[in-house]
Amino acid sequence: MSLARAQWAEEHRVILDFIKPGKSTQNAFIKSSNRTYRTETLDFYLFRTLNEVREITERWLTEYNSERPHESLNNLTLEEYRLMAEKWKFQKGWK
Repeated sequence: MSLARAQWAEEHRVILDFIKPGKSTQNAFIKSSNRTYRTETLDFYLFRTLNEVREITERWLTEYNSERPHESLNNLTLEEYRLMAEKWKFQKGWK
């Protein structure tokens, strides 16, 4: 890990937590979303500028988080699931 990343994490009070070697299932969500992003965006377009990458990525993220139902979330979007979880935490009095 780079020293710069460790310093940034410390300055921003971020705890870095790494998966154990050989335990890729601990990282399954990230691996799935990375694969989806790669196949639907990076492999699909021939980008001409960095701004084009940013714009297309932003559109993809909006769709992925707000419009696309996820089977693992009982066909809710990530946004719907987040709102439901926040409501549940509020009802339980959790912070």
